[in-house]
Amino acid sequence: MPKTENRKPKTENRKPKTENMKSYKDLDIYTLALSLFYRTHHVSLRLPKYELYELGSQIRRSSDSVVTNIVEGYGRKRYKMDFIKFLTYSHASNLETICHIEKLIVLYPDLSIEMIVLQKEYDILGAKLFSFLRYVENNWNKFE
Repeated sequence: MPKTENRKPKTENRKPKTENMKSYKDLDIYTLALSLFYRTHHVSLRLPKYELYELGSQIRRSSDSVVTNIVEGYGRKRYKMDFIKFLTYSHASNLETICHIEKLIVLYPDLSIEMIVLQKEYDILGAKLFSFLRYVENNWNKFE
């Protein structure tokens, strides 16, 4: 019987299949970012009234920026540096959102369970954004 312990495990970080990509909506990073935006928006509206327009507004804007920069970058995919620039903005907004979540976990313990789950999912999204950014840097010509 052959040994199997040396096999590499299958991972979810597979290279995107660009030949099937007709729209930004086909990107895994887009669908995940949009889903996280909706969930983050919903949770942020449960903050105390005085926080809705402070930290609540900041987290809503940063989580929205993650999604919209993916879309804008894809719309400019013809220009490699623009595509990379907007994916970098998306990644930076993802980090900003994680920072806001970390603050909310400490400030509002009643929301901490939901925020911790969101934080973990934004961490996963950040890794996927970074991987996709590297993929575009090395394989940009496959998008045309």
